[in-house]
Amino acid sequence: MTVAKSMTDSRAFSKRLQDVDRHVGARLRERRILLGLTQQELAELIGVTYQQAHKYEKGINRIAAGRLSVIARALGVEIDYFYDGLTSTPGAVKTTPQQRQMLELTRNFMAISDRRQQEAICTLARSLANSELGDALDTATEDQATAA
Repeated sequence: MTVAKSMTDSRAFSKRLQDVDRHVGARLRERRILLGLTQQELAELIGVTYQQAHKYEKGINRIAAGRLSVIARALGVEIDYFYDGLTSTPGAVKTTPQQRQMLELTRNFMAISDRRQQEAICTLARSLANSELGDALDTATEDQATAA
């Protein structure tokens, strides 16, 4: 194997590792937000600095196996949670606009301290979802009537 080929293979391998680190970090961030934790609170839970927690979430620093075990326990998930959705496709770590909206919605929801307001939001979401479902059923019924 030539030196150039070896270096190219090494860079590709390093790139894949970085993709995995970013994916694990994104899953860490997602779980933290779902639990309503700040980066500082997460850092305290897992025994690292705020800066280190931030680097884990961004995939800048790789999370060691022992630390990942501590993080999983602190966040109430199994270790494989952090690898869910991981593919061999380069760049597959990117989140969709809908996922970003869901994270923002969750963050804002968790910031509401009044349980009645949280319940009102849940009721609104349920109502909107049922309305969408009702519209879809109405359209299907109309289509069936037209076909008959």
